[in-house]
Amino acid sequence: MTALDKIRIERLQVWYGGNHAVKGVSLAVMANEILGIIGPANSGKTSFLRTLNRMNDLLPHFRMEGDVFLDGKNIYQPGTSISDIRRTIGMVFALPVPLPLSIYDNLAYGPRLYGVRGRGVLDGIIEKSLRAAYLWDEVKDRLSLPAQRLSGGQQQRLCIARTLALEPEVILYDEPCSGLDPISTAKVEETMIRLKEKYTIVLVTNNTKQAARVSDRTAFFLMGELVEIGTTGTIFTAPTDKRTEEFVSGKFG
Repeated sequence: MTALDKIRIERLQVWYGGNHAVKGVSLAVMANEILGIIGPANSGKTSFLRTLNRMNDLLPHFRMEGDVFLDGKNIYQPGTSISDIRRTIGMVFALPVPLPLSIYDNLAYGPRLYGVRGRGVLDGIIEKSLRAAYLWDEVKDRLSLPAQRLSGGQQQRLCIARTLALEPEVILYDEPCSGLDPISTAKVEETMIRLKEKYTIVLVTNNTKQAARVSDRTAFFLMGELVEIGTTGTIFTAPTDKRTEEFVSGKFG
């Protein structure tokens, strides 16, 4: 670990039964950066991402080897609180899935699970989270309405705000704009860029242009392996591996 590393992954291997999804990946995620992860389908991107907050533990036949360190502590060490890990390392999924509750209660749900009860405290958390997700001005006068009434892009930013309400340190994004129109995508990307001032972000995306727009560094995965990682400018203009060059230029994928 270095002082700048927020997460360090060493020799990570992931299997689902006989499917070897991630093969010996080692890399570091630096504090307050956006690390983009690109690669074709079935390259291990999402499997890798879900390992970073132990979401894969919920899947049948999951097995892993290697180590994942958060601030120098191994999150797979026996006795580690998985609930605390998932609170510290939040995740935003490809499709926004608001709870069948009001906008307010969607955001209050997580803090209430962790014992927050005071209305004034909840009000503060909700406003802070919505402001951080750049959604406050759009919904502040209708917090009692069902969250499902929001547009797709607003629902995705609501899910980001719901993650922020738990005060994480790291945010994982798994294809967060896959179902959004260009305008909504631009708003989510703007939110990500601003959030890196306070959070460390890992973004899995099949959209190479998106990775080029928002990522500080980019990692290219292929068939479960990390081919190369570097500054986004280098990966997209002067990669060291021919396979990376062929992928970012659109020759396959």
